[in-house]
Amino acid sequence: MSFWEAVLVVVAGMFAGGINTVVGSGTLVTFPVLLAVGYPPVVANVSNSLGLVPGSLSGAWGYREELKGQGDRIKRLLPASILGGVIGAILLVTLPDKAFTAIVPVLIVIALVLVVIQPWLNRKLADRRNDNDGGLLLWFGVFAAGIYGGYFGAAQGVLVMGIMGVLVSEHLQRMNALKNVLTAFVNLVAGVMFIFIADVAWLVVLLLAVGSVVGGQIGAKIGRKLPPAVLRGVIVVVGVAAIVQLLTK
Repeated sequence: MSFWEAVLVVVAGMFAGGINTVVGSGTLVTFPVLLAVGYPPVVANVSNSLGLVPGSLSGAWGYREELKGQGDRIKRLLPASILGGVIGAILLVTLPDKAFTAIVPVLIVIALVLVVIQPWLNRKLADRRNDNDGGLLLWFGVFAAGIYGGYFGAAQGVLVMGIMGVLVSEHLQRMNALKNVLTAFVNLVAGVMFIFIADVAWLVVLLLAVGSVVGGQIGAKIGRKLPPAVLRGVIVVVGVAAIVQLLTK
């Protein structure tokens, strides 16, 4: 990796850390960048998952005020995220590389659709009121999102927000704070497993970690003031670029 490629990875990590905190689609920025600098898809995905863990934790810390009073909810849902992350990570390293290359373009398309419809989804969720806290349906929804995140984390946060918004009556910013915790632990448990069972590009992990920690704090502090349409536009562009690169390899 050249010096300027390393700078590009750090900047991508910073941007991903910020938008993961606010939107939840950072992998759609970093994954294409890692492909562009020459890493194979599975190695890029594994290293990306591990490298963005510090940024996810940074974003969760930045939203700590919104987490107050959600201790019981975290205790109930965190095991679902962790178990899902473990299964997703196992699927990633046990399925053949060709399966990943074939599946990921479809997952990216799903992620892009989620990103594009998020404003509409948020408006719908803001008007929804429920009398329960999601129950088993929420637990299994978070579990399924964890499997998705452990296998390929793009727009995992958007998926979690959609599931919680439909099933739980809660302010969106508090749900976003909870989302940051759940996705952070999915990335963490998957990343720890990848250390022992997969090929990891440690330089990439380090560069992404540095960038994502800074980005996580920026996203927590000023993310709500950034034009969401611009962020979504960038995500869509890089997501399409990733699909093209995967299909033409």
